[in-house]
Amino acid sequence: MKQYFVMAALLMLVAGICAMPALAQDTGVIKGVCKDVDGKPIVGGVVEWMNVDTGRKYDVKTNNKGEYFSLGITPGHYKVTLFGPDNKEVFHFNGFTVVPGDNPLDFDMKKEQGSAAQGLGLTPEQLKQQQEQAANNAKETSTVKTLNEKLAAAKAAADTGDFDTAIAQITQARQTDPTRDLLWAKLGDYEIASAAKQTDSAEKTKRYEAAVTGYEKAVDLKQKALDTAPSPKPPDATKTLASFYNNLGKAQAQLGKTDDAVKAYNQAAQLDPAGAGMYYFNLGAILTNANITSNAEMRKAAAEAFDKAIAADPNRADAYYWKGTNLIGGATLQGDKMVAPPGTSEAFQKYLELQPTGPHAEEAKAMLQSLGATVETSYGSKKKSTKN
Repeated sequence: MKQYFVMAALLMLVAGICAMPALAQDTGVIKGVCKDVDGKPIVGGVVEWMNVDTGRKYDVKTNNKGEYFSLGITPGHYKVTLFGPDNKEVFHFNGFTVVPGDNPLDFDMKKEQGSAAQGLGLTPEQLKQQQEQAANNAKETSTVKTLNEKLAAAKAAADTGDFDTAIAQITQARQTDPTRDLLWAKLGDYEIASAAKQTDSAEKTKRYEAAVTGYEKAVDLKQKALDTAPSPKPPDATKTLASFYNNLGKAQAQLGKTDDAVKAYNQAAQLDPAGAGMYYFNLGAILTNANITSNAEMRKAAAEAFDKAIAADPNRADAYYWKGTNLIGGATLQGDKMVAPPGTSEAFQKYLELQPTGPHAEEAKAMLQSLGATVETSYGSKKKSTKN
């Protein structure tokens, strides 16, 4: 009797042991190895198995050999995605069928790259270059978005007169990408604007120096970009470079670096002939302002700069006025009469012709009277026609 009982117990135990494989065969085992395009294991990645019928997901992490393994996966159709350690998708397979038992699936990116290249009619190297270009384009888009946000924030602050915040925003943008000439130019703009508000002379000088540094860097970057750009050059590129030189000249003039400013304005005029009237006018203005001792050579240089401004833009009224102002500085007394260099009266007359009620109209009339010249009174009105 005991022998029968023991035999029955053994049979039950055997039956129980045999039942376990039957349960395991209802689910699948997933496993594989993940390697990058260089054949190296992808460590710390995640392989996501998503059942396309139920939406259920299984996430399996790769070990230090790039291997992954998991039991108990419900059979069905799956989308299998490999994510790298940075949580970005590396590759995926669609429609992989999980069956009871083993379901090996490797991610061999070198092999997949070759297959993709063959399908596109490319060599693996060409495909790699294409993928790198796509990644670079995506990075550039993201960078530009960030920089535009900083530029917008800086402008908003500057519009309210908060130049320190504007400078801080541009500084952050430069830290993101210091190779953008526009950022350095904007830094110069905000530094020079903030300098004018400073009451401490040392701080004012410091900010003008920072503006010069910003513009010099902008000039250097823009010039290098132009030198390497294929022909034809972007139509506005040289105009932009000219504007950088113009602003550089302004900052240098504020620091008393007149010779450097002269070079900057002349360079701007050469780069952008269409804007030469403005650049030469600015040159004449800084020479006039710097000539605190009424130096004859500087007066002559200023008058010549205004002549160039007039040649480029004959309707720039202020250029005539300031030309006359510099010329009259060389006037002499002959008896009780003031005699000015040739062209002085004509300069003031032309100013009044162009702007009879302009901001310098009264000064121009006074200058003409001091020279004994007749002040025209018909500016701004049409002459009546005579009838026979």
